[in-house]
Amino acid sequence: MHELLVPVGNMECLYQAVHNGADAVYLACKKYGARKFANNFTNEEIKEAIEYCHLYDVKVYVTMNTLVKNNEAEDFLEQVLFLHKNGVDAIIMQDFGMICLVRKMYPNLEIHASTQANNSSSATAQIFYDLGIKRVVFSRELSLEELNEITVPIEKEVFIHGALCISYSGNCLMSSMIGNRSGNRGECAGSCRLPYTLTNKEKTIYEKKYLLSTKELNTSPKFKELIKSDIYSFKIEGRMKSPEYVGFITKFYRNLIDNYDKVDLEEETKKLKTIYNREFTLGHLFKTPSKELMNWNSPNHIGLEIGKVIEVTPKKIKIKLTRTLNQQDGIRFMESGKGFIVNYLYDKNDKLVNSANDICYVDNKIGLTELETVSKTLDYKLNEELKNINLKKIKVNFKVEAKIGKNLLITIDDGKNIITSSGNVISKAISSPTTTERIEKQISKLGDTPFIVNKITIDSDDNIFINIKDLNELRRNVVEKLINKRKENKSDVIIENVKFENYQNNFIPGITTTVYTEEQLLTCLKLNCKRIYVVNKELYEKYKENNNIYYKKSRCSYDNKNSSQKELISDYIKTKDGIGDYSLNIYNIYTAYYLYKLGYDTLTLSVELTEKEIIDFIDEFKYKFGNYPKIEIVSYGRVENMIIKGNILDIPTRKYDYSLFDLRKRKFPVYFDGINTVVLNYEEKNILKNKEINKFADIRYIFYDENNKEIIETVNQNQ
Repeated sequence: MHELLVPVGNMECLYQAVHNGADAVYLACKKYGARKFANNFTNEEIKEAIEYCHLYDVKVYVTMNTLVKNNEAEDFLEQVLFLHKNGVDAIIMQDFGMICLVRKMYPNLEIHASTQANNSSSATAQIFYDLGIKRVVFSRELSLEELNEITVPIEKEVFIHGALCISYSGNCLMSSMIGNRSGNRGECAGSCRLPYTLTNKEKTIYEKKYLLSTKELNTSPKFKELIKSDIYSFKIEGRMKSPEYVGFITKFYRNLIDNYDKVDLEEETKKLKTIYNREFTLGHLFKTPSKELMNWNSPNHIGLEIGKVIEVTPKKIKIKLTRTLNQQDGIRFMESGKGFIVNYLYDKNDKLVNSANDICYVDNKIGLTELETVSKTLDYKLNEELKNINLKKIKVNFKVEAKIGKNLLITIDDGKNIITSSGNVISKAISSPTTTERIEKQISKLGDTPFIVNKITIDSDDNIFINIKDLNELRRNVVEKLINKRKENKSDVIIENVKFENYQNNFIPGITTTVYTEEQLLTCLKLNCKRIYVVNKELYEKYKENNNIYYKKSRCSYDNKNSSQKELISDYIKTKDGIGDYSLNIYNIYTAYYLYKLGYDTLTLSVELTEKEIIDFIDEFKYKFGNYPKIEIVSYGRVENMIIKGNILDIPTRKYDYSLFDLRKRKFPVYFDGINTVVLNYEEKNILKNKEINKFADIRYIFYDENNKEIIETVNQNQ
């Protein structure tokens, strides 16, 4: 059994998903969803959506998968309770503190760990399983082989189609650092879809290419392998997509799940290309080579190639078609990127036509001058077909009992619910008896209800009379009761009072550093830094006998194991007195509290928090848990904006002289650590202005290309 999970950004998309075969849908409230700029749902719409989906036996998962600040926690929990009371089937969450707190407050509510929580290893899945999480949405970077090797008894949810984030989800700070729009808060500005120039020192390698823009995930060519796997939920991306897209893609994968060998994959893929296509990739699921994941030429929908321009004048464009073009289709000329809707289409004799298959003309209303490739980006006829939804019908069985002297009974059965209603007493017919054929005809009149008759059983005496009006009324009554019963599919709401223990902390603050080179490491040793995080494994091995030398290993590792004390921890794993990095996304005091309970000694706060929010965090933690938290704060240095699996830019391993430049000439250092491509921020994080914070936290400096003198000056400046 596999679940088909479909994204819905509004009610129109929801109808398309339900009636084209979704087993479950995921959607967001107006707040706390990772797609803030989708339409999303008001609370009233949420209630309507849950009832509508439950009517058709479709589950509803609500994404509350952003990071939550302290002053939002109460509102967040109230929204969770609202959803719980209104029958949501599960909530998809990222924030570790909120996950732990919600599990304790609402023990009967199903929680799924969002891919934003960076579920890249068996160790992380085990953490969530131990917390009582029902399902993990695994990172898109895992291969099918790796997923099959994860034996934690937790439901596996995996993306099978749609847009790919280039960075590990939950680990992308690009939009946040350069535009103050946090992807972890649902505000991603799509920085990866912009052009960049790659340089090595002063040499340009690639200029103004879409170097961070991925193709669209499409697993349909190898979907049979996914069906054979133990993946429970097949997830489609696309809460920003149109209702027509949702309808098509839902039906497409429904057919693959149910009738794989009968699907004309080539023909269906052609249709899919006109609906949305950045070029397709099988993704990391099937170990696609890093560079083959990328579309460096276009970050947008490129459609389906249908021909070539063979002649162009200021008034007309002559096209040699390889596929049909219809009036009202959308086309794009691929080299220039120009495009329009074909309002007027002419045949080779310059006569207006509705459709063309060979030589045709269109008006040159975009000033085209070159002989370009033509792509269809909108198939008008297909879109019109998709707007006409074939409503899903639920099979039901009826039983009619009509005995003289007894009440008329009608029972409806949908396979899960059995409902019986009682009518008037049956009398003996005087002249015209009611036949079983007439009873069956009236019972079958289900009209625009969600139901269709599967079987009708009639147990009746001979020569009976039933008032047809009564029969119809009784049929409507049981149908209405069944509709209400299906809509009211809710779990019991249990609310627990959560008690917190006092936090114990014997803390002496100090200076910590991250270093890339031996010169930096030796300088920091002389400065007697409390901890030195070494990026280079060989360098760490050389100096690890020093108590203050820690290894900062490659992030988002599939091979994550429970950690030792001599490692900077970047993912949710068990530890004993370990140091947690800022990638654990510690936004609120509850995340810190529960990570301390999990065995962490010191935690680095999120680099997205402002100085005021850090001060408030410290004060609120002490107020709530009786002591100051043991924390570290990044005060200076280039933070990691992106963590990208593989060597997408073909950079030699651990060469630190490569950079990406955006259109504003901002320089982003980039390197390959042997596993991941790491994109650093274009500027150093500002030094904290409030020196009082130094009394309550370890202060970290990240040194990337600084020399001995610059390191000493930077550290002294903040003392």
